[in-house]
Amino acid sequence: MSENGHGTTVIGSLKDLQSFIRERDNWQNIFYMTPISDLCKEYPCILGIDEAGRGPVLGPMVYGTAFIPINEQTLLETLECADSKALTEEKRDVIFEKICENHNKLGWGVEIIAPNTICNSMLSRSKYSLNQVSMDAAIGLIKAALAQNVKIEHVYVDTVGKPEKYQQYLKTIFPNLKITVAKKADSTYPVVSAAKGIEVSEFGSGYPGDPITKKFLSNHCEPVFGYPQLVRFSWSTASTLLKDIAYHIECEEDDGEKTPPATQNNSITAFFKMTNKGGTKAKTRHIFFKQRHLSRNVEF
Repeated sequence: MSENGHGTTVIGSLKDLQSFIRERDNWQNIFYMTPISDLCKEYPCILGIDEAGRGPVLGPMVYGTAFIPINEQTLLETLECADSKALTEEKRDVIFEKICENHNKLGWGVEIIAPNTICNSMLSRSKYSLNQVSMDAAIGLIKAALAQNVKIEHVYVDTVGKPEKYQQYLKTIFPNLKITVAKKADSTYPVVSAAKGIEVSEFGSGYPGDPITKKFLSNHCEPVFGYPQLVRFSWSTASTLLKDIAYHIECEEDDGEKTPPATQNNSITAFFKMTNKGGTKAKTRHIFFKQRHLSRNVEF
């Protein structure tokens, strides 16, 4: 791993990538884009996007992109880029090393979406689904390539949800690009296969049904603080185990009493009073203060 003349990190091997990831906080998203070759800036390119780790209860979800000039795309077949599920881990490692060796023709980027980000998004008050997290990651990778002057002509994306709807959504954001969204795009388009993310297998497959993964979840649940940030605690597998292993906690909730809107305009000071001039029901203190017999020392 090194830096080019512009201070940009250059990852030249799988070992470099592993070091790059280890040096960063795993509770935050990690983003990387290779330095862009002159060929990718001068000639029309195809760009592929795919993901790995969408379903596991452990670890991040990884979104990857790869891009190459259209007149150089036969290189992808030479590198034997294919659906990663059809390749062994050793073969995927060899392909990645070859991709790095051909950096003068082929560029790539990756966003590693931390479990913390996934869970906080899915459990937020405003609806933010895993599909939307995925789409935003794909959009971010396309924008990053465009920002570095990659001459993108056609984008190929492995779908989440309905391909037609996803494709139309991307077209509204990138109206000047040709876009193809398809199921199993990694099996159909080599440039999507080249973008396939890195899969994690240290704790079993990471999927909820894996016995090794289940054992890891059972052995690494702290009764008070729950799971380490490797775990996607919004997954039902994790939340069910939490109920069985962790201490039960009750949170204070609003008692549900609401103050009707005022029937007339009041002065700003009326906002701080327990009653208002409109004769509507007086505001009541939160149950938290009632139960503890706490009173107000300052009247506004």
